[in-house]
Amino acid sequence: MKIVVAVKQVAALDDDFEIRADGLDVDEDFLMYDLNEWDDYSLEEAMKIKEAAAEGAVEVIAVSVGPERVDESLRKCLAKGADRAIRVWDDAMEGSDAVTIGRILAGVVKKEAPAMVFAGVQSSDQANAATGMAIAASLDWPHAAVVAELDYQPGAATARIKRELEGGMLQAVEIDCPAVLTLQLGINKPRYASLRGIKQAAAKPIEHWSLGDLGLDATQVGATAALSRVRRMEIPVKGRAQMIEGTIAEQAAKLIEIIKEYKGEAA
Repeated sequence: MKIVVAVKQVAALDDDFEIRADGLDVDEDFLMYDLNEWDDYSLEEAMKIKEAAAEGAVEVIAVSVGPERVDESLRKCLAKGADRAIRVWDDAMEGSDAVTIGRILAGVVKKEAPAMVFAGVQSSDQANAATGMAIAASLDWPHAAVVAELDYQPGAATARIKRELEGGMLQAVEIDCPAVLTLQLGINKPRYASLRGIKQAAAKPIEHWSLGDLGLDATQVGATAALSRVRRMEIPVKGRAQMIEGTIAEQAAKLIEIIKEYKGEAA
């Protein structure tokens, strides 16, 4: 059986950065890239299932959508034990939103026919928390978000999970398989890649798939197909803070005075 793990190479800002001339993103020169932290936990959970099963019984496939630089993050997945890595890209995919990325990843899932799909709850750069659920919606598969505990045996028809809710509560759920799960930080302790694993990963191929491999065309991806788009990116003006002292009545009066001043209504 197969487990597909959807991973993303996320961007982190350098200490000093500049917005691009078109105002739609940060200048590429000021970005640093790495594997999304949530996806590291998803990969580890797949590796735990693989290692608990008979040798060769479970194949772990890391999949990502992005340009050539994404190979570096996929190679990190291979170094940690993933059996295969697939990168999907076409220039027409530039500007795709989370829902479209989910549709593209669902195309990979349809071809690989796994028993489980894991994704991180969210990415650390955009935090949409939508890709995993978009995959499930495209496939019309059962899904569960913010999974904090997982009990699943390879080949089983169901899995028992615990979902994280508000206020620290957990919800115990049994879900039919195949299913799409988005996994929360702390569900396990991700491993470090061994030196041997890094050397072996360097020799492993990364499969490159195109739109045609998934039966999609340029009109179904990219900025034109996106349901959301960035209109403008800007650095907010730094605000100021003020502690309001005194009794409750004095604090309320001062707060009203500040609001009126802000609205230009001060006497």
